[in-house]
Amino acid sequence: MDAVYRQHAQTVFKYLMSLTHDADLAEELTQETFYQAVRSIDRFDESCKITTWLCAIAKNQYFAYMKKHARLQVDPDVDLMFDGAGMIRNTVSAEQEVLQQVGQMELLKKLHAFPEPGREVLYLRMFGNLSFREIGEVMGKTENWARVTFFRARTNLRKELEKDEK
Repeated sequence: MDAVYRQHAQTVFKYLMSLTHDADLAEELTQETFYQAVRSIDRFDESCKITTWLCAIAKNQYFAYMKKHARLQVDPDVDLMFDGAGMIRNTVSAEQEVLQQVGQMELLKKLHAFPEPGREVLYLRMFGNLSFREIGEVMGKTENWARVTFFRARTNLRKELEKDEK
């Protein structure tokens, strides 16, 4: 596990840093991620890359922290979250309009119920600010697969959000 930590701690830290924008919190959650990974190493079935598994644990640690500390509130600069999704900040998209109305918690609830692999690709792109190449690498797929999966998932999410808006 020491070798795994040395090889992947920086990736996990960067991922958490993109979520938290707080180096101390990202470091704390990185440590907790690897602690949880050690505790559940017997459940790692190698059906995905270890970085995918670690980032999933990190994401869960982040959301657990946010829930516990009730710090997740509607962001006044809601369009910043969508910058990583390739959306232009000066135009108001359907996602941005709905997000302004229902807030981040509702979006996160929708994403949580979203089917894989679209859910993970959306998380990595929108919250992790990863490039399509990096997403493909994390998921063990190609950059093109990541692009196609993201755009299909984003379209489906937009439809779900618009349906709930009505």
